[in-house]
Amino acid sequence: MSQPREPAPDRLRAIPSRLLAGAAVVADRIVGERLAAEGARKWHFAVLLALDEAGPASQAELGRRTGIYRSDMVAVLNELAGAEYVRRAPDPADGRRNVITLTAAGRRRLERLDALIAAAQRELLAPLAPDEQDELARLLAVLTEHHRPAHPGPG
Repeated sequence: MSQPREPAPDRLRAIPSRLLAGAAVVADRIVGERLAAEGARKWHFAVLLALDEAGPASQAELGRRTGIYRSDMVAVLNELAGAEYVRRAPDPADGRRNVITLTAAGRRRLERLDALIAAAQRELLAPLAPDEQDELARLLAVLTEHHRPAHPGPG
């Protein structure tokens, strides 16, 4: 039998990095659950979105656009190609690589996943007023952009 949890000390509850980490865990859970219910993962959404916004790309380009590691990208693309959401074709300029293209089915899938992600955002941000939601997103973007060069990697 587990013990009831005591609230964290006030000073711990006031540390921004701890608050961000806690919010990230909740956000990841909410998004992950919504996508899993649809048989999808966040990397599926990221790849489909990247192809929709910037057009066909090599696996390496998709990795740079999405922050997905090369070893993980192969598995993601296998899953998406198996469901016919993307198409692989030899690159006419370089036969050693493939160009990945979003299919019509992939575009429909992206529309469905977009709706799920939007619903997850509404659930996550429900305690905040619309202007607070906008301000939070703006502030998180400022933090992310400021620290991006110092901490390269996925995401």
